[in-house]
Amino acid sequence: MKKEKENTEILEKIANGITWWVGSIPSLIVHTLFFITSFLLPMLNLVAFDKMLLILTTVVSLEAIYLAIFIQMSVNKSHEKIEDIQEDIEEISEDIEDIQEDIEEISEDIEEISEDIEEINEDIEDIQEDIEEINEEEDDEDHNERAKNVILKSNVSSNKNEIKALKDIISQLQNEIDQLKK
Repeated sequence: MKKEKENTEILEKIANGITWWVGSIPSLIVHTLFFITSFLLPMLNLVAFDKMLLILTTVVSLEAIYLAIFIQMSVNKSHEKIEDIQEDIEEISEDIEDIQEDIEEISEDIEEISEDIEEINEDIEDIQEDIEEINEEEDDEDHNERAKNVILKSNVSSNKNEIKALKDIISQLQNEIDQLKK
């Protein structure tokens, strides 16, 4: 199997080489000299005109047959490469569409998360206001209540820091999405 593939590759290289050579200037010169020589031989009485025409016709016919085969092999190979490229382009297009859909979904998710964070911030502000009101109303309460309030404020402050960190991450993600869209 491997040997057959190697032989096929060698034949394809030969066919490509011959096809290239036939379409070159040296080929034009060689063929022109060949035809001139063919017609000069009978004029110089070195070969009979009928024999020369028979041989010339046979050689030219065989050459045309092989050239047609070699050219068709090149066309087939080019067609296969074009089909492969078209398949690759279709796959890339599908991948790009998938990526665009993913980016849109991520953008929507980030917008929802941003809205949720804003709502949480509003809730935290409400809680802080409530704590401040409670502190003002209950100045006379015992020390344990104040300690609870301090802990609540600490938790709120900690939550604010976490929310700020989340906002920063969302902002980074939004920047990366914008860069991907470009």
